[in-house]
Amino acid sequence: MQSQYQGVMLRIRGRVQGVGMRYYLVGNARGLGLTGWVRNRSDGSVECLVQGDRASIRQFLQAARTGPPLAQVDQVKTADAGHQPQLNGFEVRY
Repeated sequence: MQSQYQGVMLRIRGRVQGVGMRYYLVGNARGLGLTGWVRNRSDGSVECLVQGDRASIRQFLQAARTGPPLAQVDQVKTADAGHQPQLNGFEVRY
């Protein structure tokens, strides 16, 4: 099962702040049973660390590429983040 588990760091760019993106991602992550966090960055992007099974992360990435109704997602960059076992739940960080 460990081979099915992964961690991914996302950087989401576009009109993604002030449109409910963080809470949209929190809802999606919790619904999929993923752990991690999401936060706004000073450059206008949203950064997110998500961990869980590969299939759920694929679904989460699709949601991140779509965004909530008022968002306009121009780019989602991903990078392998490994496994950080101390993470529990999914939260907004400030």
